[in-house]
Amino acid sequence: MPRIAVITGASRPGSVNKSVAEWVLAQVAGRTDADFELVDIDDFNLPLLDEAYPAAYQNYENPATKSWSAKISEFDGFIFVAHEYNHSAGPVLVNALSYLNAEFNNKAAGFVSYGSMGGARAVEHLRGTLSELQVAHVRNQVMFSLFTDFENFSEFKPTEQSTGTFAPMVDQLVSWAKGFATVR
Repeated sequence: MPRIAVITGASRPGSVNKSVAEWVLAQVAGRTDADFELVDIDDFNLPLLDEAYPAAYQNYENPATKSWSAKISEFDGFIFVAHEYNHSAGPVLVNALSYLNAEFNNKAAGFVSYGSMGGARAVEHLRGTLSELQVAHVRNQVMFSLFTDFENFSEFKPTEQSTGTFAPMVDQLVSWAKGFATVR
């Protein structure tokens, strides 16, 4: 059975990112076709990329990088909870992705994003980064608007229309994660 990480994409105090990630985890709780685990980037204390060697070498020197590498290696797929920041993906998530390479190769990813435009631009940029890491990203995407899915821009209250896009994304992700197990 594939293992899927639900990865947070922000660490700023007061961020709604973790509440969205917890919602994702609650939505997949009853599924029997994959195991899902919340992975909070903030738990790894990754400073701005500070490894001496490129990630492709896997010559990690720092304990935080080694811990992050070991965690990501456990999974067959990922759901990235991404917010839009300056018309791109949040810097904490981009930094965390930059630490590794082979640990992501030949795995699948899906996106749950949010922002003023549903986080669409964040995911556009993440797709390019993940392509370079050889992560196959599914087409279906879940997008939440700060205007309709958050009360006072801070309390996550997703609309039925937005939540209806979640199951198709996860179905496709689980299928792809299973398929890529044969490649690895």
